[in-house]
Amino acid sequence: MKNEDLPVGLFNGTVATTNGLYSIKDIDLDTAKRYIKQKGFISAIGHEATAEIMSDLFGMNIPMNRIQFHQQIGQIGIVFKLNERPPEGEVLDRAELERVGYCLKIMERFE
Repeated sequence: MKNEDLPVGLFNGTVATTNGLYSIKDIDLDTAKRYIKQKGFISAIGHEATAEIMSDLFGMNIPMNRIQFHQQIGQIGIVFKLNERPPEGEVLDRAELERVGYCLKIMERFE
């Protein structure tokens, strides 16, 4: 069940932002773009290089925004998920993110 009134949360990692029951699945770029176009978005992207890549992917400004975000029941999130976990304390630049690779996930909170 999706809450039509809430914007899509954009995250750089599949992290449960609060207690709840979640579903995480792969999502293609075109479907992710449709959700953002229909619902708008709020960026919770905490790293500049990730925000740059997402801006290019979605063809719009996705700002870095290190906020404490709490996903609401029925709200969806689009997640930028790295294919590998970086070493502890390492912040990857854009070239390193591209080298590691990434995918998009849809994260829905049900309760």
